[in-house]
Amino acid sequence: MRRQPKGRLELTWMGKEDALIPVEDGKYDYAWVDRDDPRVREVRTIDVIDHVVSKLNLSGEPTDRHEVIPTDDNLLIIGDSGDALRSLGTVPEWRHKYYGLVKLVYIDPPFNTAQAFTHYADQLEHSIWLTMMRDRIRDIKPLMAPDASIWVHLDDVEVHRMRVMLDEEFGAGNFVSEVVWQKADSTRNDAQGLSVDHDTILVYRASPAWLPNRLARTAEFDARFSSPDGDERSWFDGDPTAPDSTAHQGMVYAIQHPITGNLHYPARGRHWWANQDEMLRQMQEYAPYELRDIVDDDKRAGLCGVAPSDVRSGVQAIMLSVPLAQSAQLAQQRLARGTWPLIVLRSGGTGGLGRKSYATSRGIVASTWWGNDIVGHNREAKAELKALFPGVVPFTTPKPERLLQRIIHIGSNPGDIVLDCFAGSGTTAAVAQKMGREWVTVELVESTVDTFTRPRLEKVVNGDDPGGVTATTERVAIDDLPEGMTAKQAQEFRSALSRVVLSVDGLDNRTVRMLRAATKTRDERTVRWYGGGGFTVARVGPSMYEVDDQSGVVLLSRAATNGAWNKQVAGQLGYELTPDDPVFCGIKGRQRLAVVDGIVSEQVVRAVVENLGEQQSAVIVGKGVLPEAADLLSQLSPVSAIRKAPRDLFPRKTVR
Repeated sequence: MRRQPKGRLELTWMGKEDALIPVEDGKYDYAWVDRDDPRVREVRTIDVIDHVVSKLNLSGEPTDRHEVIPTDDNLLIIGDSGDALRSLGTVPEWRHKYYGLVKLVYIDPPFNTAQAFTHYADQLEHSIWLTMMRDRIRDIKPLMAPDASIWVHLDDVEVHRMRVMLDEEFGAGNFVSEVVWQKADSTRNDAQGLSVDHDTILVYRASPAWLPNRLARTAEFDARFSSPDGDERSWFDGDPTAPDSTAHQGMVYAIQHPITGNLHYPARGRHWWANQDEMLRQMQEYAPYELRDIVDDDKRAGLCGVAPSDVRSGVQAIMLSVPLAQSAQLAQQRLARGTWPLIVLRSGGTGGLGRKSYATSRGIVASTWWGNDIVGHNREAKAELKALFPGVVPFTTPKPERLLQRIIHIGSNPGDIVLDCFAGSGTTAAVAQKMGREWVTVELVESTVDTFTRPRLEKVVNGDDPGGVTATTERVAIDDLPEGMTAKQAQEFRSALSRVVLSVDGLDNRTVRMLRAATKTRDERTVRWYGGGGFTVARVGPSMYEVDDQSGVVLLSRAATNGAWNKQVAGQLGYELTPDDPVFCGIKGRQRLAVVDGIVSEQVVRAVVENLGEQQSAVIVGKGVLPEAADLLSQLSPVSAIRKAPRDLFPRKTVR
């Protein structure tokens, strides 16, 4: 017997087992280090620097016009996304707000297109880019709720590699779809090969608990439905079959037409959509039917894609039990009565078999093709930014608000948390705010925050951003349109009619005027966002540690001063801060944390122990430890401990 190979399909790249650290803060520039490097494992502080509150809230203006409640518990972080994500999931003050609670993640990372963009470097080598993204994904996952989804926006440079990597991180079974967004509104004739008119958005779920929201029904969608048989519910003639006939061979068989007598089978690879009892019941509304073996295993095998010897035997056909002339008369009478069965006899009764598909009140399932007429394109996004920042050169590839509106609608509900750790101009946060979601977003480049992200979000909460999805414009009819015609179709008809009138002589002007009068439409604008809410601005704190690249020795950096270092150590070790306590800077259950900006001496030990409550213990962290201090602590509080920094915070053989 041939031995089966073991293992799984995975993507490998140079440095996959290593990690990256920023070479310089505020830039997409990284260096390889070991995954145990303290600069990788360090949990940096997130320091609040400002709070932005809507001037509308301060002025007491009413907000009852809102379709959603404006949110104010939002967070804009300046700093590296890896550091920020790790801190959000570890530091207790942030962890309790975000760990396992983020409902939607949208990231639009640097595309790695070997181009130097104005606002960020986008020329990361493939292996560096993949490691950066892999580590971001691993830090994002703990923040996601069980019913969350992640949407990763890419072009064709890295999307194929990213999908394999996401399969590894989330499991191939949690892949949802590849959404194709038509980002261009015209073909680029200067393209060297083909004009690239789309981006891809990879969608994964955290678990099978995720269920996407449906889209609102549109006039174009509703126009597909009618009721030619007088059914009180509108329907359209849909496919009476479903895919995968190989696995459902018992649902592949002939149905005899009650009027023509022809035998109808599902197409190759498909089967009837309902079980045979239901199909028989539906056909019996037209005429008497029975189940009968017609010896058609060869035919059924071909439709199922298997050999005749492998097809399921004994599957009977649904056949007429009365003469064809009698069944045809009965079927015609049934058609004349109206409100037909679920199985439809097409072409006035002499065509094939169809199925009634009713209009649903639950909305429309989103498809994977998103045309720019529905969600906008890059040029629209640039126009949105230019309107907000006149005279400022916008991003090269911004995303339109309508695109984010659809993603946020499908993946979250009002009040849910939306995360974007590559903020850029702040489109995700801006749209999330307008849709009543809480949000957290991270931007590496401080000049981008100062120029775009923060000013844009301030405009949103202050009601000074009239563009994007602030208002919707819908084409509506002025008077009743011809039956089954939508306002969009009427507008297109009038446009086509005008071209015809210009190119064809001798048309009846009276008829033309009547056609135009019968198809009048106008734009109707509805404002959905008036401002409100607010957000917090924070910054990722500096690193407290330095590593000698030659020896691997870990040292405390100049930033490790008393207040900043206390806060970082507490977050690193998972202690909640106690800023008002004169002795302890952190608490975790019955354990207290004391951080000493110097040497842990006997005097320090006595002061710590004296301030412990009943059944409490302490962890003392210092930059140095006297031996007699450790001996004294073991006598006074045996369950307490001393840690020397940085050696005991990041234990390595080379650390001194």
